[in-house]
Amino acid sequence: MIQPANRTQGIKEYYFSIKLKEIAKLNEGKVKVLNLGIGDPDMSPSEDTWEMLKEACSHPKSHGYQSYQGIPALREGFSKWYKTFYNVNLNPANEILPLMGSKEGIMVTSLAYLNEGDEVLIPNPSYPTYTSVTNLLGGKIVSYPLIEENNYQPDFEALEKRDLSKVKIMWVNYPHMPTGARASRELLEKIVAFGRKYKILIVNDNPYSFILNDSPMSIMSIEGAKDCCIELNSLSKSHNMPGWRVGMICGKAEMLEPVLKVKTNMDSGMFYPVQQAAIKALSQDKSWYESINKVYKTRRKLVFQLMKLIECTPREDQGGMFVWAAIPEKYKDGYELSDKILNTAKVFITPGGIFGDQGDKYIRISLCSSEAVIEEAIKRIKK
Repeated sequence: MIQPANRTQGIKEYYFSIKLKEIAKLNEGKVKVLNLGIGDPDMSPSEDTWEMLKEACSHPKSHGYQSYQGIPALREGFSKWYKTFYNVNLNPANEILPLMGSKEGIMVTSLAYLNEGDEVLIPNPSYPTYTSVTNLLGGKIVSYPLIEENNYQPDFEALEKRDLSKVKIMWVNYPHMPTGARASRELLEKIVAFGRKYKILIVNDNPYSFILNDSPMSIMSIEGAKDCCIELNSLSKSHNMPGWRVGMICGKAEMLEPVLKVKTNMDSGMFYPVQQAAIKALSQDKSWYESINKVYKTRRKLVFQLMKLIECTPREDQGGMFVWAAIPEKYKDGYELSDKILNTAKVFITPGGIFGDQGDKYIRISLCSSEAVIEEAIKRIKK
């Protein structure tokens, strides 16, 4: 057998990929599994976004290769969006780079900045892709804990006691996934000051800022952020477009140049009609976000009921499209509770340990299922 690259030995198949296979097997039975685990928005993009997609498909050049940097109108759309909702000025010519989803941005940014052996500060718990990409590229993971008692904020005093001389990148993510913790302006100022002091590239992954969060914030709004920060954003959560694969990265032009260099060697521009539809999506006013958050608020109340039923304790002040909750002490970890509910009630909830060992005593439930599905899950668990 031809041996795979050594770099693949440092990563595992994504947890949800494995779990969905297990769920598919269980679904061969009479009772289908209710999946409350994955943050896959089930609501639709706006109607005019759909109409623009259809209209743009008839454009005579819609089938052709597109610019690696996206069409100018899309970059302008992102720029206006940032100005309107984050009060951030971005030059659409060279401070915005559209991506095929912000997950791509994690890889291309790491490829652009990481050398083998460079250290990367990764929050624990956090999105597993930060860790897997760092492992793939031969970076050294330096985990920093985020704990409930500290409102899931970095302990800068503890960080500054470390040897930070080899740290190249620090990943941050607010509103935080999976905990739902929000960032204050004061916290973002501390993060920027830390990056500038130690010459560390701060990458803020910011896809959840419009979900159950009254005050969307961007790290790019902080004075001095462009000296050391870049930010990823996405339409997947904010505009119900996860499968459309539309994201972006923004920052100072000189900091985006290495990312663009990598990206142009990995893919081509996104489908023209998708870009035009994204422009329309970005033009939605505040009422769009209010309408989807109204639905999420109703679902969150039901999920809080479900959490109470299984004796888990969520914090009330969470943002984003998940509910994070501490498990009862009678369970060894979230995996045990998750497996019990899956096997007895045919309901899947996410064990917090997949996001790092700081999540071992927690579970996470997605708000991306209808009220009817959540109510059915409650009925099953009661039985």
